[in-house]
Amino acid sequence: MELHTWLLYLAASIGLSLSPGPNGLLALTHGALHGQRKALFTISGGVLGFTVIIALSLFGIGALLQASIVWLTALKWAGGAYLVWLGIQLWRAPAMELGAAKGGERPGSALFKEGLLSAVTNPKALLFFAAFLPQFIEPTRDLIVQFVVMAGTFGAVEFAYEWIVASAAHRVRPLLRRLGRRFNQACGGIFAAIGIAMPLRG
Repeated sequence: MELHTWLLYLAASIGLSLSPGPNGLLALTHGALHGQRKALFTISGGVLGFTVIIALSLFGIGALLQASIVWLTALKWAGGAYLVWLGIQLWRAPAMELGAAKGGERPGSALFKEGLLSAVTNPKALLFFAAFLPQFIEPTRDLIVQFVVMAGTFGAVEFAYEWIVASAAHRVRPLLRRLGRRFNQACGGIFAAIGIAMPLRG
């Protein structure tokens, strides 16, 4: 990939990461509820999920989904259902006082899985990358190398953004602790709303 092409891709990746989405919100909530270190599991899962999406998009699955309304609809409903489920779990979660000090700490593997599933069940991300990546592909160059560059660049940008979000949430944790369950319910309601709206949009 030429330097000017990579710089354009980098700018586009930053813009995509900064746009509101389920993974950013998940990093925010996990950063506030479980701390910066535990949020790393969530962030890492999300980055892996986006890497999988980039691979699927770059190697043709995105085109298959665009051509098949059945698969696209199924993926939309699966992704929406998962986000609604996440929203319900957040809504019902206890206040932050029930954290590690009282034995309510969640394992990193569970947070990693949530971050991963939040990314790979987002059909809008898959369709976006399927349309977005071809603009930066250079047919005369090795596709594998280009995948490594594209996935690595977006993964680094997304990781940095979600880490900043999670860190900021952890710093304002005393304020969020005072809000108690209201914070959980607000984030859970947003997740559920996204999950309901996702399959209903064209």
